[in-house]
Amino acid sequence: MTFQFKSHAFAAIAATTLAACEPVPTTTTTTVISANKNVLIMNNTGRTIWRFYGSPVNVNSWEEDILGSNTLSAGRSLNVDFSDGRTICNFDMKAEFQDGTSIIKNNINVCAVSRVSFP
Repeated sequence: MTFQFKSHAFAAIAATTLAACEPVPTTTTTTVISANKNVLIMNNTGRTIWRFYGSPVNVNSWEEDILGSNTLSAGRSLNVDFSDGRTICNFDMKAEFQDGTSIIKNNINVCAVSRVSFP
């Protein structure tokens, strides 16, 4: 399943991988012109993610919901391509649940990691 997003052309492909690797977050901002920005988002929360956001660290608000009208069930994964024409590699990510609670991961270098696990 492929998702197209109007404001930044994020592409996400649903996957059913149950890997449990945690990425090593970076503390520096990295910029590159062309890099692989595909990241497997793994839902290991035990709950369904209703909304998922990924915004560059230099943006002060959450951009569009990457899931759109879809959800990410517990134990499922989603491949997200963070390529959107900008050269930034560091993104903040937010998984939001139906009850309004959320988990935020800050300053993830999507050019250096291939997986991000929530929680």
